[in-house]
Amino acid sequence: MLKEFKEFAMRGNVIDLAVGVIIGGAFGKIVTSLVNDIIMPPIGMLLGRVNFADLFIDLSGKGFATLADAKAAGAATLNYGLFLNTIFDFIIVAFVIFLVIRQMNHMTKPAPVIAAEPTSKTCPHCVTEIPLKATRCPNCTSQL
Repeated sequence: MLKEFKEFAMRGNVIDLAVGVIIGGAFGKIVTSLVNDIIMPPIGMLLGRVNFADLFIDLSGKGFATLADAKAAGAATLNYGLFLNTIFDFIIVAFVIFLVIRQMNHMTKPAPVIAAEPTSKTCPHCVTEIPLKATRCPNCTSQL
């Protein structure tokens, strides 16, 4: 059983999948940082200095000033600002994956097939394929 597992784990596609998962995880961290540190601050600035990470609804009714205070007190909260950040993360990842797949499809697009000049024709009498330059059918001997 150990030998079979080793053979399975060492196949090329399993290793490729592992590399893809690792790269994907690192890419996810980069996108999260892009959203939280680069994209959301200007959007928050345009919307009146709003920090999306601090947007929440306090379900306990105690009126906490910040999300950190509510979490420290153990209050139940709906963190819709963090949810918005996650949505932006998803949209950016989906868009980047779309661009990568689109580019890969463009690069792997097969070359257009150019139709070759015909080298034969069909005899109208016996329907046999004959060379284009033939003036008489070799099968039925009719004049072409």
